[in-house]
Amino acid sequence: MSKSITLNTRTINFLELLGNGRQYTIPPYQRDYSWVEEQWDDLWNDILALRAAPQERHYIGTFVVEATSDRDFLVIDGQQRLATLSLLALAIIQRLGLLPGNEQDRGANQERAASLRARFIGEKDPASLMEKSKLGLNETDNPFFQDYLVQLRTPPNPKKLPRSNRLLWDCFKWFGDKLEKIDQGHLEGQKLAELLSETIARQLLFILIQVDDDLNAYTIFETLNARGIELSSTDLLKNYLFSRVKHKLDLKSLQRQWQQLLGTVPQEDFPKFLRYHLLCEHSSIRSNRLFRIVCDQVQTQEQVFELMNALDHRAELFSALGDAEHEFWIEHPECKPFIRERILLKDQQSVPLLFAAWEKLKKKDFHKVLRLINVFTFRFTSVCGLNTNELEPLYHRVAKGIIQGDAQTPKDVFELLRPSYVSDERFQRDFEVFEVSTSGASKHLAKYILCRLEKDLCKRDVNFETDPGSIEHILPENPLAAWEESIREEEWPKQVCRIGNLTLLEAKINREIENSLFPEKVKLYATSRYALTQAIVEEPPEEWTIAQIHARQERLARRAVQLWRADFD
Repeated sequence: MSKSITLNTRTINFLELLGNGRQYTIPPYQRDYSWVEEQWDDLWNDILALRAAPQERHYIGTFVVEATSDRDFLVIDGQQRLATLSLLALAIIQRLGLLPGNEQDRGANQERAASLRARFIGEKDPASLMEKSKLGLNETDNPFFQDYLVQLRTPPNPKKLPRSNRLLWDCFKWFGDKLEKIDQGHLEGQKLAELLSETIARQLLFILIQVDDDLNAYTIFETLNARGIELSSTDLLKNYLFSRVKHKLDLKSLQRQWQQLLGTVPQEDFPKFLRYHLLCEHSSIRSNRLFRIVCDQVQTQEQVFELMNALDHRAELFSALGDAEHEFWIEHPECKPFIRERILLKDQQSVPLLFAAWEKLKKKDFHKVLRLINVFTFRFTSVCGLNTNELEPLYHRVAKGIIQGDAQTPKDVFELLRPSYVSDERFQRDFEVFEVSTSGASKHLAKYILCRLEKDLCKRDVNFETDPGSIEHILPENPLAAWEESIREEEWPKQVCRIGNLTLLEAKINREIENSLFPEKVKLYATSRYALTQAIVEEPPEEWTIAQIHARQERLARRAVQLWRADFD
């Protein structure tokens, strides 16, 4: 029976968040401070709007914490907002000390600053008499935050600070500049203190979610993320893995390995990469169950490093599968055209299979597997439009078969795919009625298909990415009224993007043709260098009709069956 989730959820303002001696710590390896002026400005404008409407309240987001005692909390999500509000509080405290006035005014402002500091930043421990900050940042940012910002000290050389430290300093200075200009620079101490003690402290609201352990924290995260609240699953997953490692030297080693991994796989792609890695072993993994699977499999320090080593082994290939110019392909240039096709066809689900093929099959055969998957995808998805939900368990089974040695050649891989491979008859039948939009992203797919057909006719390389030809609609996209003599107007939208109505044409000739009638087009088609277009001219019909479009598409479909066919079929 699964463990129940213990949590406390409530709305809380900034003052309550920091009250009653609560201490918040950013886990050591959480993401560094990263907010920039765009986020600072949004927050500042919200605060100014609230200041003008004292009765209003504004939700600033969700704040997820894990309680380690009744007053100590680890911040799971919300650290950027909490750090930024603390910097704004420090800027207000500093500004109070800079306000002009007589001795009485300055004394009152010093008292206000001390009160605000105790309430929002920290206070002296009554036993040690050491000032204890209410917020501790991660290991990169906390020394600078405590030694300079909390103490309102200027660093010796801000330009040489690490990036996140410099962002903290820039944020503090940015709010200082805003405070200096507020109300034309004549804001008195009482009003300035009220900006923090009333507007920020009482009108800004959080949804506070308190959980009792890191697994429950991630369960809550998954729920929030499914509802569209933007959190970083990579950060939270990282925290879990680091929490399994206890020794300082091992943590340093893990940190170096983690940074190297994210240098290869971008942070935003990491959950997808991890999921494809696990799909080599698991038949199905929903994205919102990813963390729980990792927790089940990775509980000890040794298992953490086993996972990291396995991910490191596959990271560069994962990155290269989405980039034909990746240096990974320098020694395997034969793979590049198939990577370009793969990207065009938007194939992602085959990644587990490709992981397994790269690791277990001969490297010289990898391009054959890539070609096989592209043919499979083009038939299954692009033309026949079959249910892609079937592909993930299929690719898992094939990947498993490769890893276990059941498939040792590309032909063996095809045999495992054969039950779901679209037959020639089905593919030809669907290609005969296939239509593809020539606008937006689909335009590249149309160009790819026409270039493959052209290459087959002219026997020369025609690269869909670099060929200068344009897509010509024989029945124009915006036909003249006279076209209705050949094709009824209500049929135009159904026929204009059928493959049988498309060809390749030089851009200059295409501009000359525009929306001409078919007999005029044929004369200019005769000047084209494209074999696909010349074929229309060889025995041109007197008019271009639906029957002509269908007959041409049937001919192209017969060629397509040969062009997009597995080598082993």
